[in-house]
Amino acid sequence: MDAAEEPLPPVVYTMENKPIVTCAGDQNLFTSVHPALSQQLPREPMEWRRSYGRAPKMIHLESSFVQFKEELLPKEGNKALLTFPFLHIYWTECCDTEVYKATVKDDLTKWQNVLKAHSSVDWLIVVVENDAKKKNKTNILPRTSIVDKIRNDFCNKQSDRCVVLSDPLKDSSRTQESWNAFLTKLRTLLLMSFTKNLGKFEDDMRTLREKRTEPGWSFCEYFMVQEELAFVFEMLQQFEDALVQYDELDALFSQYVVNFGAGDGANWLTSFCQPVKSWDGLILRKPIDMEKRGLIQRQEAALLDLRSYLFSRQCTLLLFLQRPWEVAQRALELLHGCVQELRLLEVSAPPGALDCWVFLSCLEVLQRMEGCCDRAQIDSNVAHTVGLWSYATEKLKSLGYLCGLVSEKGPNSEDLNRIVDLLAGLGAERPETANTAQSPYKKLKEALSSVEAFEKHYLDLSHATIEMYTSIGRIRSAKFVGKDLAEFYMRKKSPQKAETYLQGALKNYLAEGWALPITHTRKQLAECQKLLGQVENYLQTSSLLASDPHLTAEERKHFCQEILNFAQRQADSPGHKIVLPMHSFAHLRDLHFTPSNAVVHVGGALSVEITVCSQMPVPVPVEQIAVSVHFSVEKNNYRKTAEWLTKHKMSHGGVNFPAETMPFPVSQNSLPALELHEMFERSPSDNSLNTTGIICKNVHMLLRRQESSTSLEAPSGVALEDGAHVLRCSSVTLEPGANTVTFRTQAKEPGTYTLRQLCASVGPVWFVLPPIYPLVQYDVYSQEPQLRVEPLADSLLAGIPQKVKFTVTTGHYTVKNGDSLQLSNVEAMLILCHTENRAVIYSNAREKASDASLWVQSSDKVTSIGLPAAPAYHLIEFELEVLSLPSAPATGGESGVLGVTELHRKHKNTQEAGHCMATTDHKVSIDCPWSIYSTVIALTFSVPFRTTHTLLSAGTRKYVQVCVQNLSELDFQLSDSNLADIGDSTDLQLIPLNTRSQQPLPSKQSVFFVWELKWVGVPPPPLRGQFSVDFSPASAEQLSISLKPYTYDFQLENFFTLYNVKAEIRPPSGAELCRTGSLCSLEVSITRLSDLLDVDRDDALTQSDEYFSTKLLYEGAVMRHGGTGALCCSLWTTVAIGQCVGKALVSSPCPWLPRPLTECTWRSCPSLRVTCRFPTSGCLNTSHIILRTPPNWTLIAGLKTTACRWTNTWMTSRTAAASRAGAVCTRSPAASTRACPCPGSRRCCLARSSTPAQGRRSWSSPAQTTMSSKSVSHDDAFGRPTPRVCARALRGPDSVALHCNMLSLTRLLGVPLGHGNI
Repeated sequence: MDAAEEPLPPVVYTMENKPIVTCAGDQNLFTSVHPALSQQLPREPMEWRRSYGRAPKMIHLESSFVQFKEELLPKEGNKALLTFPFLHIYWTECCDTEVYKATVKDDLTKWQNVLKAHSSVDWLIVVVENDAKKKNKTNILPRTSIVDKIRNDFCNKQSDRCVVLSDPLKDSSRTQESWNAFLTKLRTLLLMSFTKNLGKFEDDMRTLREKRTEPGWSFCEYFMVQEELAFVFEMLQQFEDALVQYDELDALFSQYVVNFGAGDGANWLTSFCQPVKSWDGLILRKPIDMEKRGLIQRQEAALLDLRSYLFSRQCTLLLFLQRPWEVAQRALELLHGCVQELRLLEVSAPPGALDCWVFLSCLEVLQRMEGCCDRAQIDSNVAHTVGLWSYATEKLKSLGYLCGLVSEKGPNSEDLNRIVDLLAGLGAERPETANTAQSPYKKLKEALSSVEAFEKHYLDLSHATIEMYTSIGRIRSAKFVGKDLAEFYMRKKSPQKAETYLQGALKNYLAEGWALPITHTRKQLAECQKLLGQVENYLQTSSLLASDPHLTAEERKHFCQEILNFAQRQADSPGHKIVLPMHSFAHLRDLHFTPSNAVVHVGGALSVEITVCSQMPVPVPVEQIAVSVHFSVEKNNYRKTAEWLTKHKMSHGGVNFPAETMPFPVSQNSLPALELHEMFERSPSDNSLNTTGIICKNVHMLLRRQESSTSLEAPSGVALEDGAHVLRCSSVTLEPGANTVTFRTQAKEPGTYTLRQLCASVGPVWFVLPPIYPLVQYDVYSQEPQLRVEPLADSLLAGIPQKVKFTVTTGHYTVKNGDSLQLSNVEAMLILCHTENRAVIYSNAREKASDASLWVQSSDKVTSIGLPAAPAYHLIEFELEVLSLPSAPATGGESGVLGVTELHRKHKNTQEAGHCMATTDHKVSIDCPWSIYSTVIALTFSVPFRTTHTLLSAGTRKYVQVCVQNLSELDFQLSDSNLADIGDSTDLQLIPLNTRSQQPLPSKQSVFFVWELKWVGVPPPPLRGQFSVDFSPASAEQLSISLKPYTYDFQLENFFTLYNVKAEIRPPSGAELCRTGSLCSLEVSITRLSDLLDVDRDDALTQSDEYFSTKLLYEGAVMRHGGTGALCCSLWTTVAIGQCVGKALVSSPCPWLPRPLTECTWRSCPSLRVTCRFPTSGCLNTSHIILRTPPNWTLIAGLKTTACRWTNTWMTSRTAAASRAGAVCTRSPAASTRACPCPGSRRCCLARSSTPAQGRRSWSSPAQTTMSSKSVSHDDAFGRPTPRVCARALRGPDSVALHCNMLSLTRLLGVPLGHGNI
């Protein structure tokens, strides 16, 4: 093995770099197999498993086979992986033992000793067997082969490090198998060595990075180490891993720069703070820029050198990864980042140097992408490259301004010197771009060479950028570039070209709400409009700038003075009016009407006070402020009377207008939040849900148009409204801030007036606010005279003086002295005249104008009321007292029983109506002086009393009871009650039982009066009664007039008694009481007390001189109400009744019973119904008696069987005469206070039996109990309520007294007796 002493050539870092494998031994042998080995090694992929849990990858191994030299072995501290030999191979084809011992063994020993000296353990011995050489051999083969000797001598523990390659140059199956085994072994050893050495390199690199906080640490040294790892990954074609290494270096350096800007700087950063001397831009046409890499390796690189080299390597790897659009994205970030890093590191650079570097870099990146992509790909990915175009345009504009290439006169000597210095900093053009016609270097040099060339290049770049931005929908960015282009045209004195771009930019800023750019653009636009002579546009823009708070006070005053100067110049030579929007000049804050309801009559005065906030910085003299008014007459204007307008108009008289609108639309982020609410629609028939949804209640605030196709700064097209109705105020000076302006007018025509437009004139300049919103209106009405009469109280009471208010609305009529109201008198209503009556006159705004005396004259038919003189559209109010004669509604000519029946039926069906007062309407005709027609008014009086009468019976004696109930809220005092027979019958006599002459009647209470009826002759004559009583309010003072008494008329007929019916249930013979399970007998006794009437004689069964016989049918039944029970039994009989007492005894067993008597028990409250039928005049009249019994009572054969003996008595008469009876049962006193179990009962005799202090009159019988069918309580003869009948079961020796009414059965001629009227 020869060791060459000549120095090694420098390593060239290219993509052709491969892992180094050294070859020692027979070089001629290796040379013969090298082509086949280099070709077949990368064919099969190998799985590369890395440490730290990184995913395995399949890689193709390639190697660079070089001759073994000791100089190739790595020395201590060498960190270059590309020059590191990963595997050492010794080649030999020795097949002779002697040769092996003489030369090969010694050579192998020396080779291994060198490897051991450099700690290299990755080696392989390849023995090539050649059959031809074996055949030429004459000596006998030794007992052991050469391979065995080598393995024994050098591979004792690693026998796999020696492989045999058989006839590598032959084409045979044995040779192919040998090759495959050898290649597999070679790949495995090479990958093992590569993984081991790469892992050790990464550990060393990581250790070096962790020492970055030590004082002597150098970023450039670390950069070279980690880039070596990136080269290895790139050599293995793992471009993603290689890119990660450069990204880590980029992030590490950026973090150090940021820390330096924050005050935490590293010492090694000082080498990057040297001034910028070269600004030749990025170099992307070389895979590796060895020049800049050498600067980094020598730690002489500037910041731009490091960034340029680092990005060039990232660009190369991204292009290998087929991600060219990421190159553009990273390039834009790099260029902006480098500018910021130079500022953070305070690196000095000549003016324009960074602009040149950025411009060249942008074009270099764009041309590099064009070189690796076709035109279709470039056009479809404009969004990635347009940023570079825009940045290049911006930097070229800066260079043009810096070098004087945009001024009208061109660059001066100083500018030319600056151009020369900038071109010198570019250096010579690089060889790789020297032959390119449109290289970045040539474009920049040409653009800086002359004004025309600069304009050409700048316009080309600007238009291309605008077109790209527009094509991808980035309108804002396109307008921004257009604004820069407009500035260029303004410097070139071409305002007509600049205006379009300025308008477009301003429109975009207004739509998005950028306040400061709006102000800046308006200033430029104002200058452009002034140069173009656009007076109206210039004045509008000046007014906007004069009110812009983002300008200084001096600038605002300047633009305001421009408007005033123009107005002063045009005042001497008046011309056409210039109409401008008012929102920039002033805004309307609030408005107030006088009168406050904005309603005025024809001829009335109206004032409108507005508050105008001037936005000008100085006081502005305004010739006049006018408000145009739109007049309209609605179809239903007849409704708009003063009263109607007062109810439907605002009362505060003021309108607050929205705050000053922004000079630009609100941005999307400041829009109000959604106000979402649920919405349900239900069916009107069954209220079922039909649809549901969500509605937005503030959609009018959200759906606003943000942009318009027309310019926002162009004249708005407002026009002055010329009309007949204008409110004016002249010679007003608007101070900065709030100003109050008052308009006064006199109403002429009736209708609705809408304030449409507010105008302020400053010479020929008119500032217009159309329309005024929210809607502001005032109404003018022409009202007809009206008369309104209304009571002062909620209701008028009949019988006592009541005050009535008269309101005369004069309208357009003027009331003169002598005008009067003529009221036709009503017989039942009086108008009370007092000596002194006053009338009050009010203005239309309810302000008291005056008061005057009022004269009232009354005659038999007419009452005259003299009106005081009053002007038009005033009110005359006065009060008069009226009196309605009291009387109760007359009852019909039916009997008293019929009246009671109708009353109860009405009370049952209309229970609530019973507490309402009866009303009486009085219609009064009034003749007014302003009309030929009479006005009819109706006054409704409520009768404060409700009166009822009742006929009461006690045996054969009759009593008339009159109940007077106070339904009003007042307390009355009653006196002098009287009941008279107005029929003038001498056979009737009314004896009063009332002892008190005066009786108080509180509100909602009743008073009862009782008279006894006595008559001579049978039958008695009808009673035509008239009840009268004097009354007066209890709390009233002495009245000036005497009140009429209250009267009530009624009539009673047929009120004498015909029959006396008596029924008694007896216990079985030998028993003292009726007991459960035993059958009892029923005894009914019917007695006629008077002769039959003529109408009854026709129905008599028999007729003789002594008496007439009639037939009575009696039927009894036990029925179950509201349960599951059934009819137990029924019994009936027919009894002939003559003059004597007729008796029908029903005893048990009864021959007519359809079945044996059975026992029935109910758990709910049953009813015992007994029916008496009287066949009269061909119809069946029925009365019912219902006995309600509590639960757990037992009834047999329709009779109650309890531990008591009771008797029922009926008295049949012509009237509902009442008698008294009682019963005494045994029951414990403790149970007497329990509530009655009867459903629906209002009062229970048991519940009230223990309260004798109430003073109830009662009659008791120890062996009688009365049955009653009354379902509601009634009143006794003395006006006290009587409870319904209720009985209880008796258990044991208990006793309690029951007090009940004994009611009569009434037989009416031809009229059935209803249920509950017994």
